[in-house]
Amino acid sequence: MTRLRTIFLSIAAVLAGLFVAVTPAQAATSQPCDIYGSAGTPCVGAHSTIRALYAAYNGPLYQVKRADGALLNIGLLSPGGIANAAAQDSFCLNSTCIINEIFDQSPRHNDLTIEGAGGAGNADVGSPANALPVSVGGHTAYGVEISSGMGYRDNSTSGVAVNGQPEGMYMVASATHVNGGCCFDYGNAETNNQDTGNGHMDAVYLGLRCEFGGCNSSGGPWVAADLENGLYQSNTGTQASDPGPGIIPFVTAMLNNNGQNHFALKRANAQTGGLTTTYSGSEPTVKTGYSPMHQEGAIVLGTGGDNSNADVGSFFEGVMTAGVPTDAADNAVQANIVAAGYGGSNGVPGGTLTPGSSISLRATTACCTTRYIRHSGGDAITSVISSSSSDLDRNDATWIIRPGLANSSCVSFESKNYPGDYLRHSNYQLHRQPFDGSSLMAQDATFCPATGNTGQYTSFQSYNYPGYYIRHYNATVYIAHNGGSNPWDTTSLWADDTTWQVSSPWA
Repeated sequence: MTRLRTIFLSIAAVLAGLFVAVTPAQAATSQPCDIYGSAGTPCVGAHSTIRALYAAYNGPLYQVKRADGALLNIGLLSPGGIANAAAQDSFCLNSTCIINEIFDQSPRHNDLTIEGAGGAGNADVGSPANALPVSVGGHTAYGVEISSGMGYRDNSTSGVAVNGQPEGMYMVASATHVNGGCCFDYGNAETNNQDTGNGHMDAVYLGLRCEFGGCNSSGGPWVAADLENGLYQSNTGTQASDPGPGIIPFVTAMLNNNGQNHFALKRANAQTGGLTTTYSGSEPTVKTGYSPMHQEGAIVLGTGGDNSNADVGSFFEGVMTAGVPTDAADNAVQANIVAAGYGGSNGVPGGTLTPGSSISLRATTACCTTRYIRHSGGDAITSVISSSSSDLDRNDATWIIRPGLANSSCVSFESKNYPGDYLRHSNYQLHRQPFDGSSLMAQDATFCPATGNTGQYTSFQSYNYPGYYIRHYNATVYIAHNGGSNPWDTTSLWADDTTWQVSSPWA
């Protein structure tokens, strides 16, 4: 696809309160692709919707497509800096947008477009552009949230390793949004969207899939190498001693492969600390065809090589290199990622319903005024939360106000510690789930605030179920109708149970 490199106009008017006030972003002095290039392994792919991966880069990061078909390239706040998320917010206001294309910042121009049909999956759809707001360096930016049936690809690349050539790659992803489907990958894949045999892929994976057994039962997700027809944590497939990075919001996942007889896997917390090498040794030995490798040189994001697209995942940045990077270069890149300052969704402490504000929701029923809405195991419940509560409990009880996913005059509640996950109702009960871009979920996750049903504080009416309000009942949270047919619709204490105090956030 021809790249449209446009000059972006400054957007002066955005949703009030949506962004934290920060000083203008400054150009970086050295970014991941500068580091790799100086070490003799230049980037041949550099993809991010979050930030520049070269200090001098000042082009577009990605393109959004609005529901009416209009397109906009999203650039940077400054050269080498952070994405201009305000431009996206203005363009997509009162509409929906998808990420239509992710531009390659390297001179190779290996841009990723929405993936077509393959041997294991129908043509994909684009990720919703506003599904994954995060902060980096104090600025809001949007990641790529992959749900089943989403993915990106470039089958006609330049400079990417083929036929046993050496290469390296990393991605920054999230361990809070994973499953066991195949396969949340970033890296080298087949050029025809088909499974063409062992060794025809060389991509880094993050998820819960354990194809060879023996994985640490208390661990996961795991970083693995998708080398086609196998997710390898080692030459035997499994790496039983590695518990994985843990359920943390930002993970650095690295794969290096000399294409002949050796590959290595590394992982790290993308917010702090250094790399851990989980495997360094021979190519797989439990099956044949991997030594040497047979890479074809396509680049895939979010699916397997044959468009196996049952996976979920969150992608923030990733690069591919010509040649295997040195350990010193990998370590320097990890330090750069940490220094970038990845954080959870920006929330302006203040306890208001202004978009961007972080809040907690306190019950007002006389029995329960120390209880707050929090998520637990994916379900919305009420729990007693206080200053002595654990960090986890206080984070679980904190939400970020977002413009309503189905109607921007209403609100949606994004989890503070699970970026991209929202409160939504399903079969009347409220759950915390990742936004999948569907119209149904957008509506289920949109609530319209009004004066509390008791005459004070606030009540939240379901956008797509008028007359149903967020209610706590036996410590579980539902949408409830006064006098309806469900047990939680009882008229007893209905007004009290559907009235909430919007308070300062616990986290």
